[in-house]
Amino acid sequence: MARHPYQVLSPTAILGYGFPEDSFRNGMDKKPDLIAVDAGSTDPGPYYLGSGKSFTNRLAVKRDLSFMLRAAVEASIPLIIGTAGGSGARPHVEWTLEIIEELARENGISFRMAVIHADIPQADVLDALARGRLRPLPPAPQITPVEIRSSTRIVAQMGAEPVIRALSLGCRIIVCGRCYDPVPFAAPPLLEGFDPGPAYHMGKILECAAIAATPGSGRDCVMGLLYEDCFELESLNAQRRFTRISTAAHTLYEKSDPYSLPGPGGMLDLRNTRFVALENGRVRVSGSRFIPAPTYSVKLEGVKPVGFRTISIAGIRDPVLIDQIEPVLDSICTEVEQGFGGAGRLLFHRYGQNAVMGALEPEKNVKPHEVGLVIEAVAPDQEQANALCAYARSTLLHYGYPKRMSTAGNLALLYSPSDISCGEVFEFNIYHLMETDDPSAPFPIEVREVGR
Repeated sequence: MARHPYQVLSPTAILGYGFPEDSFRNGMDKKPDLIAVDAGSTDPGPYYLGSGKSFTNRLAVKRDLSFMLRAAVEASIPLIIGTAGGSGARPHVEWTLEIIEELARENGISFRMAVIHADIPQADVLDALARGRLRPLPPAPQITPVEIRSSTRIVAQMGAEPVIRALSLGCRIIVCGRCYDPVPFAAPPLLEGFDPGPAYHMGKILECAAIAATPGSGRDCVMGLLYEDCFELESLNAQRRFTRISTAAHTLYEKSDPYSLPGPGGMLDLRNTRFVALENGRVRVSGSRFIPAPTYSVKLEGVKPVGFRTISIAGIRDPVLIDQIEPVLDSICTEVEQGFGGAGRLLFHRYGQNAVMGALEPEKNVKPHEVGLVIEAVAPDQEQANALCAYARSTLLHYGYPKRMSTAGNLALLYSPSDISCGEVFEFNIYHLMETDDPSAPFPIEVREVGR
């Protein structure tokens, strides 16, 4: 029988984003049953998964974890970290573990910790493809064995089952690889018998911390109180409050369909969800349902290297050039391609003129008085990318377009040196669902005794 309420403290939207100490202390004073935090996302793009690097700063992550780890150990409650290190692959998880073990030594604390890895071998993905158990998530295309073998790193989004198993092993500090965002918040109450509909929906909001409050912030703490058939949200900072509108609006966040939210093993159905304002800036949410899928699937994310990048950032202020910028840039591309024989790829991003939305931009006839131009060159190695960018930048700098009044100075270059080498480039090439008979099987658990 589930007990009421189950209190979950969410300190920050992403581990390393920070939070006010007073808000965190206010949360701990309410004696939460769980501290949970999301630590990653695909939002920063494929580079971080491919490179094995975190998009958050180590000092910032250590600062956040220093509060969470000490508080969880002192209160004897779980601390669960989802998508460790930003992308949740083995290098990201190990990076996070180094920080945790460093903090344990510095603070003289000990605990049993579970590490749940989410890396998927190429062989397993190839086997799933051969058995018809792999399907693309739109707009991803059908995949081939060649494409799978080109991936340098593949992870899967784990569901609640591996985390529940880790809790059952007596682990109270749990570090997850790639993880479905609500899982760190929902898994412990699911273990205690709470309804998965409210549990997952609460987790989906709490993983963004105070973003669903008003004024919204990813750098502040909130509390979720889970009951048998509903949950409540409470800000831990007097300057913020939850409202019906701010909470309901969060169902539009990062979702193609605000009523149906797919995840590992099923779908969160929000068609009958109700939002009710309570006193003191709290909101109660009810009516959310979890509908299990007939076949359990996990989402795969894989990346492959596609070359090296160099960029140059410039401004264009001449209205004559702005009037004909598209045909001029097309001519530059043709000239550069002839000079380099098709080696590499050249892109122009015109900020101030459809750079953000591209073909979807509805305001196509607005004439800007200036355009910010990012010249991007991608080539098989860094030296070729540097050369391609330099060739394009110098060609455009002195390009003689029709009706030009001067003889040079087409670009105002922002930096000196003007060209910036950015290193290796990756792209997502696997964004697919893989069926599995055992939701825990792809996610091995390693138990560590830390500080003992």
